[in-house]
Amino acid sequence: MPTFQTVRGMRDLLPEEAETLNYVIAKARETAQLYGYREIITPVVEPYELLSAKAGEEIRQRMFTFKDLGNRTVALRPEFTSSIARLATTALKNEPKPLRTFSVGSVYRYDEPQRGRYREFWQSDFEVIGSNKPEADAEIVLLTNGLMKAAGLRNYVFKIGHIGVIRGILSQENVDEKVQNAILQRMDKKEYDEAFSLIESEKCRTTLKGLVKLRSIKAFETAEKMKTHVKGFDDAEAAADNLLEIMKFVTESGCPIETVEPGFGRGLEYYTGMIFEAYIPELDMALGGGGRYDRLVEVFGGEPTPATGVAHGLDRIALAMEMQKTTLSTQPQKRVLIIPVKEELRAEALKISQTLREAGIPVEFEVMGRKMAKALEDADRRQVDYVVIVGEKELRQSAVVLRNLAKREQTVVSISNLAEKIRS
Repeated sequence: MPTFQTVRGMRDLLPEEAETLNYVIAKARETAQLYGYREIITPVVEPYELLSAKAGEEIRQRMFTFKDLGNRTVALRPEFTSSIARLATTALKNEPKPLRTFSVGSVYRYDEPQRGRYREFWQSDFEVIGSNKPEADAEIVLLTNGLMKAAGLRNYVFKIGHIGVIRGILSQENVDEKVQNAILQRMDKKEYDEAFSLIESEKCRTTLKGLVKLRSIKAFETAEKMKTHVKGFDDAEAAADNLLEIMKFVTESGCPIETVEPGFGRGLEYYTGMIFEAYIPELDMALGGGGRYDRLVEVFGGEPTPATGVAHGLDRIALAMEMQKTTLSTQPQKRVLIIPVKEELRAEALKISQTLREAGIPVEFEVMGRKMAKALEDADRRQVDYVVIVGEKELRQSAVVLRNLAKREQTVVSISNLAEKIRS
């Protein structure tokens, strides 16, 4: 018989890993509730045309695409935003604005597998649709800050930029949108020579080269320099002003912005304004990121609608927690195992199990038919807290034996008081 392995880039999450991921998902849901975002569940499979429309060339090349039985080209979602924009033009188009949506689930990209980068990974996605105000952009940065804090991460920082500054320069110099996208893709990878070689205008090249070199230890200082550098490019100057306003909102609410990166691109074509990413020092990849996309809903046939959003890499947040040795701040549940002394007592023991579960106590039942000594030995090995031993003598008194494995103590407890005794 062959030994089967997971498909390359996919992975199994064993109990402890699943527990951590579910913990992060729970924190993302709590964050959604705190900020007034309502959950939406979208399909894993969507039309290729939808997902590829403004995804960017790099992501288009890495999508899992295939023909369905109706010979339609479909793909596994590489992110959530396109699906939410589709809904904004259909089922949600008449909803009052702003529309705040939250989604969580697996997404798929054909990346080269490595630690923190998988072909199937988990994201939480937050979108604000209908607002063009800087407060909306600040909100998605602040809720990301809230999620990082809720996950127990330390020393995380934000990198921020503004696509509108770069696009403002390129548009004023009449650079075609497809060429703009190609330039931004290369700038995102820091392939600046290749990016600038696509620009014919000497003035445009010089302005962008100077912009990329603007750096300061202080984030606000860099943003101010950006504004001064692009004077004469009206849209770019307005974008720099917008960035400064967003940064003011964010920092005054206690969110750490470490760097402003003037040449920051991100990999998606649909961004039109502020963009950002979150990092920890121990991991050289973003834990989450997003930005403003004011034209995507329109691309999918809707009315012109401003929007902004963020996606968080939940696997990466879980990895960051592991690297920082973050403890899950959950109350550990006591583990209880029920063992009937004889086969004839199994039905009564199962009934007691069910009573405890209905009282909210997790219970395992001895289903292997082991003798008492072996069953206790196995419970000890698996770090069970309490064993409930169901015997004939005790049952006649409506009682059981409760054994505390850590203390090596046991006592007879009435069945009616059993749940309370375990809790205490």
